[in-house]
Amino acid sequence: MNCGTCSSFLAGTRDIRKLGVRMPYCRGCRPRNKSCAFLKKQCRLLTEGTVTFCYECPKFPCERLVALDKRYRERYHMSMLENLAFIKDQGTDAFLHKEAEKWQCSRCGGTISCHNGICFDCGIERLKARAVKKTGLYRWEE
Repeated sequence: MNCGTCSSFLAGTRDIRKLGVRMPYCRGCRPRNKSCAFLKKQCRLLTEGTVTFCYECPKFPCERLVALDKRYRERYHMSMLENLAFIKDQGTDAFLHKEAEKWQCSRCGGTISCHNGICFDCGIERLKARAVKKTGLYRWEE
């Protein structure tokens, strides 16, 4: 998961609560030198720091990661498994560069969230409208 495209990470870096949108904030796992929040409780190797990325595990991909990948493909237009394969082949710098291009807003150049397709720089009014309805903060409008 690229923290830079996560709604909770973007909400925190933009401090959108001050703009009237109540969303949880997250500083990200890797930026805080933490293990993956999605898998760490169920993966001894991640918890102990034996592996840094799931692709380093002899059981890659595990059932939990496959299920997470399926959910993210269906709901959020991204794949954990594809991300990991790219990082393994080309490194994190190349991955982050590719991600910056993929999730860049064509309107303002800001960052679009993978969780809802909204730019957290120029799309705050859309987030506010969803927050009022109390639906769709983490869903794409298809």
